[in-house]
Amino acid sequence: MVRSLWTGASGMIGQQANIDTISNNLANVNTTGFKKVRADFEDLIYQTIRTAGTPATEDTVVPVGTQMGHGVKLADTQRIFSQGALQATDVPTDMAITGEGFFRVQLQDGSYAYTRNGNFLVDNTGRMVSPNGYWLLPDIVMPENFLPETINVTPQGVVSVKVPEINPDDPIVVGQIELYRFPNPAGLTAAGENLFKVTNASGDAIPGRPAQLGMGKIAHRMLEMSNVAVVREMVDLIVAQRAYEFNSRTIQTSDNMLGTATSLKR
Repeated sequence: MVRSLWTGASGMIGQQANIDTISNNLANVNTTGFKKVRADFEDLIYQTIRTAGTPATEDTVVPVGTQMGHGVKLADTQRIFSQGALQATDVPTDMAITGEGFFRVQLQDGSYAYTRNGNFLVDNTGRMVSPNGYWLLPDIVMPENFLPETINVTPQGVVSVKVPEINPDDPIVVGQIELYRFPNPAGLTAAGENLFKVTNASGDAIPGRPAQLGMGKIAHRMLEMSNVAVVREMVDLIVAQRAYEFNSRTIQTSDNMLGTATSLKR
């Protein structure tokens, strides 16, 4: 009965982690480019009381062994990089990726990070930057006196803009968007601010132009929304809540059984 107390406790701890994961998904349901996280679990080590195949007689063996489990633990939290819905914004610096790939930005310490959030802006130097001021790489620099409303990005990532002083009718090309993909995107580590960083598990970034070599396309004046399905998360939340209650019930039942055993002699 003592084993069942700890087994039930491990189940409660595991379901608490599950609820924490679901809560974070729901909290970011309107976060641009957010990718949902799934909590995965695995059973704990078993106590083997009798091994299957143990000789029973001179001619027979035990067909089925006897093992007692010790509960569950959190194995990992896997990020699901499925495509989010696209939302039209009509903002000339907004971009969304349809398909595989990430934008690359340079952080203040010079390191690189990757994002699916295409909510970019133009800073006072003319560079295209993230909402936190991180440079989009490769650099996209607008010329002086450009018309912001004329910024155009093709599905292949070619950025052009009109400058009245140079050519009021024909746009000029100012840069080329590049995307980056990974052998194992689930191995990226989340750094906050809608950013991901490379790890040994993710593999090195593979650069490429949009719509080429397996890369996604650029959808201009649109943003990719979160891929969190609210209804699915609510169902998972209900299941996790009930599983938490079931595990707490096993602890209560074990406690009642222990109480019965201690009250046998009065």
